[in-house]
Amino acid sequence: MTANANLFVALRAAFPADLTATAVEVADGPHAGAHYSWADLDRGTAMLANLLQSLGLPAGSRVAVQTEKSVEALMLYLAVLRAGHVFLPLNTAYQAAEIGYFIGNAEPAVVVCSPKNFAWVSRIAFSAGTGHVFTLGEARDGTLLERAAAQPDQHTPAVRTADDLAAILYTSGTTGRSKGAMLSHGNLAENALTLKAYWDWQPGDVLIHALPIFHVHGLFVASHGALLNGSKMVWFGKFDPKATIARMAGATVMMGVPTLYVRMLAEPTLTREAVQTMRLFISGSAPLLVETFDSWTERTGHVLLERYGMSETVMLTSNPCRAADGPRRRGTVGPALPGVQLRVIDDAGTPCPTGTIGHIQVQGPNVFAGYWRMPEKTAEEFTVDEQGQKWFKTGDVGKVEADRYVTIVGRSKDLIISGGYNIYPAEIEGFLNDMPGVAESAVIGVPHPDFGEGVVAVVVAHPGATLDPAAMIGQLKASIANFKVPKHLFVVADLPRNAMGKVQKNLLREQHRALFG
Repeated sequence: MTANANLFVALRAAFPADLTATAVEVADGPHAGAHYSWADLDRGTAMLANLLQSLGLPAGSRVAVQTEKSVEALMLYLAVLRAGHVFLPLNTAYQAAEIGYFIGNAEPAVVVCSPKNFAWVSRIAFSAGTGHVFTLGEARDGTLLERAAAQPDQHTPAVRTADDLAAILYTSGTTGRSKGAMLSHGNLAENALTLKAYWDWQPGDVLIHALPIFHVHGLFVASHGALLNGSKMVWFGKFDPKATIARMAGATVMMGVPTLYVRMLAEPTLTREAVQTMRLFISGSAPLLVETFDSWTERTGHVLLERYGMSETVMLTSNPCRAADGPRRRGTVGPALPGVQLRVIDDAGTPCPTGTIGHIQVQGPNVFAGYWRMPEKTAEEFTVDEQGQKWFKTGDVGKVEADRYVTIVGRSKDLIISGGYNIYPAEIEGFLNDMPGVAESAVIGVPHPDFGEGVVAVVVAHPGATLDPAAMIGQLKASIANFKVPKHLFVVADLPRNAMGKVQKNLLREQHRALFG
């Protein structure tokens, strides 16, 4: 009989023998100080999985979730896997237009939202044909837990193959139309096992979890790492630099985006004494400035481990954890992980010489199968070499040195990464261009000391029209997630163009490069 490849089965098998031990300690919020045992995780996920099962959903149904971070929200993710369905995490900042698109595209059988958003989310969901809408709040409130409380606390995990879909993560495209990256149980399990070994997870490790759980970094990389190692998590619903530093005593591992490290460096309590039990600090989801890398080493004595991944692939490369595997080199994202093949090619599709910049392509067991209901886009994003090997085009530009260390030098699709979040200019430009009086717009990212990149919009008005930048930004805030809203909006007479009429965003970026100092 073939073994059950359900990711939940692998995670559950890694629970420690003593199920009464603490799995998660809540560090903040309405239930600060609460402890969840491994038995609590097992029983809680069983009850939620039984609730989903009681709804009579077909195997592989989508469950869309937009809730604030909580241990119960993590249990819901695990329960969806356990029940054999597909988890669809949605950023808590998304507004009605965005949620409407995701629900319409994914056609989830179940939607779970915050109690405060039930009125508008349920209206969108029911209009799109969703059969069930539940609520889940930070204070352990909402209809989801009320309904699950009546369910048995034992559940046999659904049988899944490695190729069965486990999650869909929406990532914006340059056209402004979001794409749902389909990740299988095998994709996620392979990557988690690789990282467990490569990052040298140790018995007794304690993870500080201060990331959101609606994207790869917090939901998969951090949570899977701790669960697969049977490690306790110190759970922050919201990142607070001073509080996070205070909880490092007794902890050993932390993962964060560069913004988190910048903010902790601003705290005088960040000292070598404060981090003396810590073993590993990992940074990702956005480029790490050399200044941040050096300042962290100087203040703490720890060398940040920078790595590189995508929604479509989870982790691809990483600086070494063990000294025996090599140094952690600033400005690089390390070598490709074991099992991952990475190549750099030129515009003609020819492999680039060592140290030469080109387009990064990858393959491996962690690479997704394609985009949800977008066969043409999927075909466009993969290429096949002369040996018949299939490669995913990352859209990133970089180089590989002789020692296999990878350096990312840019992004070929004008992607902006601000505070660890991916932002595609075309989506914001679409909203701007629809505003009265706007002839055209260009959205760019420029260096920002805190967020890595700050979003800036440059807008041209129709002849005779008068535009109010503050009012336009206010209108955007009501339409899209706040992290996408430009920090500055400039009204200009025209946009720079090349001979083919294409807007030269590189000139705009250079013009506004010093905007944030």
